[in-house]
Amino acid sequence: MIYSVGMDSVRRTYTIMRGRHIDKRVPSKDFLSSLDKAETAAVRLPTGTGKDNGNPSWKRSLPHVLVASLTSLLFGYHLGVVNETLESISIDLGFSGNTIAEGLVVSTCLGGAFIGSLFSGLVTDGVGRRRAFQLSALPMIVGASVSASTESLEGMLLGRFLVGIGMGIGPSVTALYVTEVSPAYVRGTYGSSTQIATCIGLLGSLYAGIPAKDNLGWWRICFWISIVPAAVLAVFMELCVESPQWLFKRGRAAEAEAVFEKLLGGAYVKAAMAELMKSDRGDDADSAKLSELLFGRSFRVVFIGSTLFALQQLSGINAVFYFSSTVFKKAGVPSASANICVGVCNLLGSTVAVVLMDKLGRKVLLIGSFAGMAVSLGLQAMAYTSLSSPFGTLFLSVGGMLLFVLSFATGAGPVPSLLLSEICPGRLRATALAVCLAVHWVINFFVGLLFLRMLEQLGSVLLNAIFGFFCVVAVIFVQKNVIETKGKSLQEIEISLLSSTQ
Repeated sequence: MIYSVGMDSVRRTYTIMRGRHIDKRVPSKDFLSSLDKAETAAVRLPTGTGKDNGNPSWKRSLPHVLVASLTSLLFGYHLGVVNETLESISIDLGFSGNTIAEGLVVSTCLGGAFIGSLFSGLVTDGVGRRRAFQLSALPMIVGASVSASTESLEGMLLGRFLVGIGMGIGPSVTALYVTEVSPAYVRGTYGSSTQIATCIGLLGSLYAGIPAKDNLGWWRICFWISIVPAAVLAVFMELCVESPQWLFKRGRAAEAEAVFEKLLGGAYVKAAMAELMKSDRGDDADSAKLSELLFGRSFRVVFIGSTLFALQQLSGINAVFYFSSTVFKKAGVPSASANICVGVCNLLGSTVAVVLMDKLGRKVLLIGSFAGMAVSLGLQAMAYTSLSSPFGTLFLSVGGMLLFVLSFATGAGPVPSLLLSEICPGRLRATALAVCLAVHWVINFFVGLLFLRMLEQLGSVLLNAIFGFFCVVAVIFVQKNVIETKGKSLQEIEISLLSSTQ
């Protein structure tokens, strides 16, 4: 009886707000408090005891998260596919020794990703999360085919650009989908698992590229391989559920309830729907304007997300993934074995993040991660000074790089996209992620384009010092601006941020 009365109260309030759309102001604290009381009753057990239902089974949502993680696997694969193969590509296509052309092979993909990220918000909100996954797979299939079969630099750049468009859509929809289909108590773990998928993809690309040193045409096989997981993603996404948040926003509440039953179990459906209604109150759900992100109440969220992504890229992490073969070669280390070590460290760090994300929290992992990256960059800078012996140079440069990757994977890698998808209001979540990821791709583009030239002109010591400076800035920024979201539902986070802005 208590349950029924509570739900009726919530539904009446929701209907009034959705039907009239007269007052667009932020609801008052008194209103929030009175509605909270009704919804607190709504989430009690039907018996009226008020006892906690416990946590829903994580096994129900796991298959959907695993399929979505194929996007992250593809992201990692295309991130590293040119690492081992760049030299043979440049020889085969006739631009060997041209550092700008080599940089373009890397950065054109990132330019495409920037374009894709600009439209990712419109795509994911317009056609839904499932169709967005399939749309992201399409250009990756076509682009990989073009790159694998080309006989010119122009064809390679076109293929890489098309792949980049898919990569630009993928991370945004993955972060949204995993956040929206995961129970709160494992959301951090599932969010980190997508980073593991990225690591597996990256490690797979490094391993697949090993024969390219001895087989000039092997790089084409490496591109053909990527078509398989992209096709699997497009097909298996048909079997996955749509995001209940997206369905609810589109007025398809009955379908959202059915999805919650699949993801959480029947005992949790009513409480989950009450949470959705609670977070939706007082919102103009018809549109999400860019001006709201840049000048409205959500500006702080976009500022935090954009800055985190910018600092993530200014740490120099993707320079490691793109050009570690070149760096190891300069240090006299066999690149094949060293790059595999990079992939293993990335995977190990991501595994640590999965274990600790929902125990220590997002903020602690971010601070520890950026601090570890700063220390490791200091070690790499020391390796190239006159104070280091030849053995010390080898140990500090390679060891420092591996520590850098390990530190990155424990926090700075998986946390920003997860955190942003958690703290953004539901109505603006896709658009906010698109804006922040656009910043990510712009900086990523210039790092990929200019890294080799900067390494030649500035030297390793100064370049590592610059990257280390940004890591220190990141530690300070996280300490002052990032909030903790561990163990909270998306609606609890949203309402907490709403109250703090009043």
